[in-house]
Amino acid sequence: MPRFDNLEIDPPEEPDAPRLAGEEEHDERYWLRLADENRRHGHHDNAMRFYSRALELNRSLVAGWVGQVQMLIALEEYPEAELWSRKALELFRNHGDLLAGRAQALARQGDASQAIALCDTALKQEGSSSYRWMVRGELLVPQKQDVDRHCFDKAVLLAEKDWLVPLEIGAIYMHYGVPSKALLRFKQALAEVSDNPYVWYRRAECERALDLDVAARTSLQRCLRLSPMHVEASHLLTELEHQGWSLRRTLSRLFRNSQS
Repeated sequence: MPRFDNLEIDPPEEPDAPRLAGEEEHDERYWLRLADENRRHGHHDNAMRFYSRALELNRSLVAGWVGQVQMLIALEEYPEAELWSRKALELFRNHGDLLAGRAQALARQGDASQAIALCDTALKQEGSSSYRWMVRGELLVPQKQDVDRHCFDKAVLLAEKDWLVPLEIGAIYMHYGVPSKALLRFKQALAEVSDNPYVWYRRAECERALDLDVAARTSLQRCLRLSPMHVEASHLLTELEHQGWSLRRTLSRLFRNSQS
């Protein structure tokens, strides 16, 4: 796994590199804050590296381990996420969020039975967290019985208006091909933060999946006003503007109109 060589439980000691004049020596809180900022803008690769930097300074940071696993899942590196959650659990035995991280990684690899057992154990641990309920909700999404909504609502409630939680719930729904439910969560995130280009981009992706092309263009334009150099948004907007007529999209719109 050469891409993840920087994720080390016991990184080798290296001589201190010479610092540039005026360069500050940052502590682990700085790197955690930087990881969170990048995560909220969809820069999951950067966020993973910053979680790693924090752990280099303080390997007892559970938030760093959990964040690292979550970013590997966001990057669709599921075997690596499961591996690092297991390694972290060797340090923090039965930690609820790490158990939830391993459950999510296993679920993404198709091991639903082990994922459910781990998530059950996670929810029995001391304390509570949005992430544990998010993973529980994810495990219920494939059942298509709307029982996942209760778990996701619980996660949002525990988050106390932190818009990252509904944003990442929306991403879960998108992963399982349920854009109609994802759109509600992206709107929920935007109700708390209307100036984040990444949330507008994810909403646009969702609207595109629902064949709501006019709405998707509007969302992409909002994204690009906030971040003119947003490459993915520019590409998607160009694609929307140059697409031709589609019988499937037309029939889809007619069907939705007949149901309203």
